[in-house]
Amino acid sequence: MRKLKEVLRLHSLGLSQHQIARSCCISQSTVHEYVSAAQAAGLKWPLPENWDDRQVEQTLFPQRPASAVWRKHPEPDWTQIHQELQRHADLTLQLVWQEGRESHPEGYGYSRFCDLYRRWLRTLDLVLRQEHRAGEKMFVDYAGATLPIYDPRSGEVQLAAIFVAVLGASSYTFAEATAGQDLRNWIGSHTRAFEYFGGVAAVVVPDNLKSAVTHPSYYEPDLNPTYRDLGEHYGAAIIPARPYRARDKAKAEVGVQVVQRWIVAALRKRKFFSLEEANQAIAELLVRLNQRPFRKREGNRASLFAQLDRPALKPLPATRYQFGEWKTTRVNLDYHIEMERHYYSVPYALVHQQVDVHLTAETLEVIHRGVRVASHVR
Repeated sequence: MRKLKEVLRLHSLGLSQHQIARSCCISQSTVHEYVSAAQAAGLKWPLPENWDDRQVEQTLFPQRPASAVWRKHPEPDWTQIHQELQRHADLTLQLVWQEGRESHPEGYGYSRFCDLYRRWLRTLDLVLRQEHRAGEKMFVDYAGATLPIYDPRSGEVQLAAIFVAVLGASSYTFAEATAGQDLRNWIGSHTRAFEYFGGVAAVVVPDNLKSAVTHPSYYEPDLNPTYRDLGEHYGAAIIPARPYRARDKAKAEVGVQVVQRWIVAALRKRKFFSLEEANQAIAELLVRLNQRPFRKREGNRASLFAQLDRPALKPLPATRYQFGEWKTTRVNLDYHIEMERHYYSVPYALVHQQVDVHLTAETLEVIHRGVRVASHVR
């Protein structure tokens, strides 16, 4: 009732309905409704001094029971609306509102509906607040914390890196310990993350670390060619987070923070003698992490994953990605290339030409201008 009176007061001052709506934090359609009702009832500001709220309400809205003005808008199920927007890439908030008005004509106006939805979003945990489509993105990074691995014979300590992958819509999380952050471990962790999720997100978003990006750039970062191959094999686009854009990697940073708090910290008193032993412990805590209830909404990461991300992920390819490195070399006069102290022949026409070499554990392929020109068993 206080806002209704404030609308009438501001209207008497000559403010536009748009200005009144902004001042009172209500929709312009609600302002129009109040002003029209006052004009129809012949009611002007200032109101009679002896009128209470009930009398004002009954004068403006005689067909409603007292206080119905505050109950006339059915409260939307914001959680369901949010999940629908995440699940369907082409769904807009305006269409959701229109569908709601068809079943509840007395519902909120569009601008008020959008405002209330944004307010509801702000009440969520940061990890959930950003709007990501189901199955759209997987964010990846290394945690700042490490896990000590002890040599059972010498007692020497090696610090294991902690790889973290987080799905955008559900925040469903994968983590594992690796011997380092080199390219082979980086690629292997992606492969295991895809298998853990049971599918592939449309986009993989890494930070600009050396294993992922050979030349960080705001506009066109250069991907490591092996990393690019991984994306092609799994049918995923790899789009590095832009430097100095915290929002691009917020999901990964929050995921890293959660893993450090609920997994790495929880293992601080345990002593591991192998990566396998450490990863078994991490896997057990991952189940608990993904099943921890959200603080400000129903469900957990696992339930959201089942509802949103899992059905939208691309299927895994028939074969696992086979790690391979790329190198560039020049063909010698004897139409051979030297690679790791071995010599491999190529077509003689490529003498002095620069070629790309793809090395896997079993094969060596020579590529010239995008075409494979030679293949050898290693």
